[in-house]
Amino acid sequence: MKAGGPIAWIGAAVTLGVLAAVLWQLRTLNLRDVIDDIPASPLFWLLFVVSYCTAPLADWVIFRRLWRIPAAGFAALTRKMIGNELLLGYSGELYFYSWARSRADLPGAPFGAIKDVAILSALVGNAVTLAMLALAWPAFGSLHLGVSGRTFAVSVGIVLVTSLAMMLLRNRLFGLSRGDLLFVSAVHFARLALKTALAALMWHVVLPGQPVGLWLLLATVRLLISRLPLLPNKDLVFAGIAVLLLGHDVEIGTMMTMIATLMLTAHVAVGAALVGSEIASWGRK
Repeated sequence: MKAGGPIAWIGAAVTLGVLAAVLWQLRTLNLRDVIDDIPASPLFWLLFVVSYCTAPLADWVIFRRLWRIPAAGFAALTRKMIGNELLLGYSGELYFYSWARSRADLPGAPFGAIKDVAILSALVGNAVTLAMLALAWPAFGSLHLGVSGRTFAVSVGIVLVTSLAMMLLRNRLFGLSRGDLLFVSAVHFARLALKTALAALMWHVVLPGQPVGLWLLLATVRLLISRLPLLPNKDLVFAGIAVLLLGHDVEIGTMMTMIATLMLTAHVAVGAALVGSEIASWGRK
């Protein structure tokens, strides 16, 4: 870490913030309950690990094209994901920007590329969420979850307004070439599609026999929550909302809480390992 550099201090601040968040989240974890509820199926664990790695892997593919980022960048991108999840949305981008600025072997100005990738992630996420909302609309009535049409309309309106605002300002927002923008959008779409499919498969492995409409609805709610950038611990928030929607179904509520807690446990464990490694590197430098 370069002593005295403002960018380096930003990265250090985010690192210490993640460490504080890890220590804070440890207070809320009851590992005994998590272990008791985890299914023994190897397929579940395979789906969980692939799902966990999907976001940083997609980011690595994107920045591999933009910057020829080395394999070591995967750890920084995993830190970016954990920062966004344990702190606030886009705090991970701040850390990744400081990491990129500290690397002399990365071409170009990192801020513009990181900004464009984040904006495209929001745009593609909004588009996929709108498509999922359209597909899940019949489930709102057939599953009798108490979700009103007004709530549905407000959700659609929020997603539409933010998407339209970004589209209207696209000429001023984006600095990447058209080819790069299309590539980044395609990777974001593949990431969202894969994570949604993996989530549904995990739910099915734990509780087979539930109607497809239920998993479709829950996947849509999960996407809607993921569109809220200032909300930490989105998986736990999603689990809480799922319990409220499906309070009559104890098994589904328990499953959602178990997976959310397992995801938080993974964030805490991986985040602690990465932060510890980075802090140790400060002493060596």
